[in-house]
Amino acid sequence: MSGSDNPYNASFGGQMSAQAHYGAAPADGGSHIKDTTTANFAKDVIEESRNQPVLVDFWAPWCGPCKQLTPVLEKVVNEGRGKVKLVKMNIDDHPSIAGQLGIQSIPAVIAFVNGRPADGFMGAVAESQVRQFIDRLGGAGGGADDEAAQIAGILEEAATLLAEGDINGAAELFGAVLQADPENAKALAGMAECMIAAGQNDRARQALSELPETLSKDAGIQGVLKKLDQIDEARKLGDPTALEHELARNPDDHEARMKLAKILNVQGKHDEAAEHLLTIMRRDRTFDDDGARRQLLQFFEVWGPKDPATIAARRRLSSILFS
Repeated sequence: MSGSDNPYNASFGGQMSAQAHYGAAPADGGSHIKDTTTANFAKDVIEESRNQPVLVDFWAPWCGPCKQLTPVLEKVVNEGRGKVKLVKMNIDDHPSIAGQLGIQSIPAVIAFVNGRPADGFMGAVAESQVRQFIDRLGGAGGGADDEAAQIAGILEEAATLLAEGDINGAAELFGAVLQADPENAKALAGMAECMIAAGQNDRARQALSELPETLSKDAGIQGVLKKLDQIDEARKLGDPTALEHELARNPDDHEARMKLAKILNVQGKHDEAAEHLLTIMRRDRTFDDDGARRQLLQFFEVWGPKDPATIAARRRLSSILFS
């Protein structure tokens, strides 16, 4: 693929820029916005998300980006008139929920739908990205609904094509979204994933490194960058067959097991990678200063909260941590 036929060029060839347009939140938050505690989390978030999507804003008083994001969230949620709700949790006062969900930096927003985490993002993103995020949850109203739904459908189809190995087809769809919305973080991340699938890792890293700061902090973009880091690291870890032989001789060789988990992860064998890390945790939580748990949380960041491997491994992780 080359020249004008290359959808990568169409989407990444020019200089892209983005600005965050923050607005003041309406004074009256009504019943759409509230603070919660560890004790009330199940009622305020889990139960309430069975009625409409609930956004949980994990923040702290010392966090500058949190002070930028919260008014944007409140403004957009209020404009939705109850189609989504916003619940704010101060992690200084209530750290356990954020810890259980593997949240390592703030601001972080997790959307709960039907009692489960459904999607999320990190960082003080632009108002347009907050609207897109809520649109994907089906919670925004107004004239942009049809367009947002169409874009969401295209992105979903592109992700399916990429998962099936149709790199060109996926790239064309991601590129089409970027023609209409050059700041669409999901499409940017998807295009980079296409580059990785095509063996163009350096090009993917360069494209993402040139994004403006507002977009570069998007959780999806950060996930792709971390995936690139994991691929680079796995190349230096040796032969997976040799590591399997080492484990056959000594199942308590946690260093070999950790290396094998990292290699399996970049091979797309997420369940197997998670199983090795969970095995280390069951056998020796002190290994590498609880390194298996920390590595698993890094995998979750790259896989995303809706990946079946994330959901399954997070449940098993919870059983180990809280048993």
